[in-house]
Amino acid sequence: MSVIYDNLATVTEQIAIAARAVGRLPADIKLLAVSKTFPPEDVRTAYNWGQRAFGENYVQEGVEKIFALSDLRSNIEWHFIGPIQSNKSRDVAENFDWVHSIDRLKIAQRLNDQRPASLAPLNVCIQVNISGEATKSGVQEADLLDLCLAIISMPKLRLRGLMSIPEPTSNGQEQKKAHHDLFTMLNRLKSQLSTQASLVNLDTLSMGMSSDMASAIAEGSTMVRVGTAIFGKRNYL
Repeated sequence: MSVIYDNLATVTEQIAIAARAVGRLPADIKLLAVSKTFPPEDVRTAYNWGQRAFGENYVQEGVEKIFALSDLRSNIEWHFIGPIQSNKSRDVAENFDWVHSIDRLKIAQRLNDQRPASLAPLNVCIQVNISGEATKSGVQEADLLDLCLAIISMPKLRLRGLMSIPEPTSNGQEQKKAHHDLFTMLNRLKSQLSTQASLVNLDTLSMGMSSDMASAIAEGSTMVRVGTAIFGKRNYL
């Protein structure tokens, strides 16, 4: 057995425990293995133990990894979860299956325009600045509906839900509040977009990482983004 396998098994069990504790089905929470800074060999190891969804934060690194693992491409789901600069949007549109970090209309429009017609529509989530941090990406709630409506009109994008990266805290109640706020926003959006039901299915809450996974699951997360608990401590040097 490998360390990555052991870690995957542990995280999967933690997800199951957190889900059952609040009466949810473990199968309703998707595990996204965040592989940024880790080599393609680590992704292949996780793949060999059954993991299929992987998240990347940096465009160039992610694209290089996708090409290095091209033999697995038809079975891997690649998610881009980092900030997107305008000059990198084409690489994201052409190579990823999901984008979690749309935070402005310009980026959504570029992704739509640059998505190849030969590929399925790009699954996207809007990133919300749930803690109101000045240095953090994400839209404000007041701007959320307009951005949703714009994305729904884009044929090469498929709006799936919301994503957040709350301000780090070890306080469980503060964690839950931030996640609950995003859950409330998604439900409010579903009501506001009820007349658009044939065009949009808001089924995704991308929230929760290694340190706050249980709190996120308790508040309705459908996808947790876990990196260090699977691959180990990152070395950014």
